[in-house]
Amino acid sequence: MAKPTIVSLFSGCGGLDLGFHEQGFKVLWANDVVEDFCTTFRNNFKADTLCADIGGVNFKSIPKADLVIGGPPCQSFSLVGKRKSDDIRSRLVWNYLDVLKAVRPAAFLFENVLGLRSAENERGESVIDDLREAFGAAGYRIETHVLNAADYGVPQRRRRVFIIGTSSGLKIPLPKPTHSEDGGDGLKKWVTAKEALSDLPRPSSNEPLQYRSKPSSEFQEKMRIGSRGVYHHYPPYASAKDKEIIKAVKPGGNYMDVPDSIATKRIMNFKKTGGRTTTYGRLHPNRTPYTLNTHFNRPNVGCNIHYSADRLITIREGMRIQSFPDWFRLSSSNKRNYYAQVGNAVPPLLAEAWAKQFKRYFA
Repeated sequence: MAKPTIVSLFSGCGGLDLGFHEQGFKVLWANDVVEDFCTTFRNNFKADTLCADIGGVNFKSIPKADLVIGGPPCQSFSLVGKRKSDDIRSRLVWNYLDVLKAVRPAAFLFENVLGLRSAENERGESVIDDLREAFGAAGYRIETHVLNAADYGVPQRRRRVFIIGTSSGLKIPLPKPTHSEDGGDGLKKWVTAKEALSDLPRPSSNEPLQYRSKPSSEFQEKMRIGSRGVYHHYPPYASAKDKEIIKAVKPGGNYMDVPDSIATKRIMNFKKTGGRTTTYGRLHPNRTPYTLNTHFNRPNVGCNIHYSADRLITIREGMRIQSFPDWFRLSSSNKRNYYAQVGNAVPPLLAEAWAKQFKRYFA
């Protein structure tokens, strides 16, 4: 049987696509608006990749495919900030529907942040209900699920919303978890920070680097398949003040570990009023990392400090936490877009769990 084909929207660097690629799907056409993201995608997938605003694309020019996948930008649905569906960015969500109507795939996968579940339209009604109604009117049976990436072998507590649709009316079963936090019911335990990162060498700009040791976990073995060395693993920048703060934070700790004598005004305010648990957070070697964001080059917006070294995690370590294999390489014209590509991605191992279910549907 020929490989099932994919049209990929809001593709980013291709985390979602990689999971499907690993299960034998073929990406025919992809789209993103950021040139650096498109370059990374082309280099890794050799697919026809259009770098343009999807709202201005002639939908008739998009090839027919078995499956449409993608996650529109989540900013207007984020749990942080205003959740207004009349934001121009949220219109991209409806462009997804326009493409779906033009391509008419047998099935689709729509991914987004948890904030989508509580987002409201201008009438104060549920946006996700609007989406269900619109997808149903387009001829698709809809299922909505929330999955935690950690349950599928990703070393990260990352929960996301998935809307799954089929034109046949057949239901695509939910992927069965392979991991759990405590390892009960015959499942493997969630992957820890140390199990994800301990074989990587000391960061250096002299790439490619060689591994520190043989793989010491199943996850490390999986990440090293097909790799010819370690890339994107150079020392992250930190100011003198940040270095002082980083050194004060204990494994598994956060801003509360920073002595008042060296704390910034921002940290002192957090101590008085309460800040996010992950602010100035340091990974714990024996725990699963929290959700990685697009600013993991900064200590003040997430749990981005290495569990044993007094530094921020590298881009490659961020890629490991997202479950990108070590052979996967990024392209970028600036530092910001390296971090954005990684932080915005769907973890490939989570995507692969879905791909296995879709593969049965197309068998």
